[in-house]
Amino acid sequence: MAAVDICKYTTTSPADTTPLSLLEKEGYDASNVVAVIGKTEGNGCVNDFSRTLSSHVWEAKIPSSAVTVFSGGTEGVLSPHVTFLVRSTKRTGLVACSGQTRDFAPNEVGTEVQSREVAGVIEKMVSEAGIRKSAVHLVLIKCPLLTSMDIEQIRAAGQTPLTTDTYESMAVSRYASAVGIALALGEITPDKVAVALHAENEPVWSSRASCSSGAELKNCHIMVLAADPQVENGRLRATSGYMKDAIDAGVLLEMLDKIKAEHGKVVQVFVKAEADPSGSIRGLRHTMSTDSDIHSTRHARAAVGGLVAGLVGDSAVYVSGGGEGQGPPGGGSLAIVYSV
Repeated sequence: MAAVDICKYTTTSPADTTPLSLLEKEGYDASNVVAVIGKTEGNGCVNDFSRTLSSHVWEAKIPSSAVTVFSGGTEGVLSPHVTFLVRSTKRTGLVACSGQTRDFAPNEVGTEVQSREVAGVIEKMVSEAGIRKSAVHLVLIKCPLLTSMDIEQIRAAGQTPLTTDTYESMAVSRYASAVGIALALGEITPDKVAVALHAENEPVWSSRASCSSGAELKNCHIMVLAADPQVENGRLRATSGYMKDAIDAGVLLEMLDKIKAEHGKVVQVFVKAEADPSGSIRGLRHTMSTDSDIHSTRHARAAVGGLVAGLVGDSAVYVSGGGEGQGPPGGGSLAIVYSV
């Protein structure tokens, strides 16, 4: 566990590492980095090479113990950027820890194996850091997906793929990771994991989970952000909750009012977005899931990104598409970090 500071910078391309020099002006260097969390301007789908490029250039510059979490897709007003979590010599009010699971075999992606492995790593991280589960505001995960080669490998082994749709594999991997987070934070009991993954009418979700998937890794990169147990009211603070749907401005306004009352300033927003699987929002039909030209996750990022950016007054916010198990169906988890 480390007391952390949070610094955010816009980028000119997925390969832009100049923010590191800006970080140095704040008194930090690469050795202080706990995590690099970014938004890249690819399509956010299976073939989004912008995530791979960003991960490649940044992982060469940060400690092996640090993690990278890059989410593709900056539709609408969203601005490509990176957010650094860096170790601070002074208590800031927030703490973070990072970790990784083992690599998953293709047939394990999206399964109970992935959920329990994720839960085990998080539980160990939180326990060793001395963080109360109730103090956790955000668990951010980058998880794998199934490529066409992975699917063929599963078939060659005489097994049946969980899905033959590589795009759908992103969703099942995100959901398995989110179930793991819910288990680790005590939001569900161990016996509910199998039910959650196999019973479509009994989905579970966590308001503190944020998961994105990509072809650039075979394991899960995990970052936990929590309130510092040793500091009651620090310079950095976080508030978390969830949007009940894609147009839930009310919860954002409530959080912003809380921040304003504390004379705070928003540093970063982490939010999940998805097309409501019911096909409607507050009784009105949406067409995000029936657009054959643009994937629903891209629609959702643009819609929620515009809402969040407009209310916060900042377009360099972390809006990740695909909210399976990360907030209620059609909504999404929400965490705001602010300084006082």
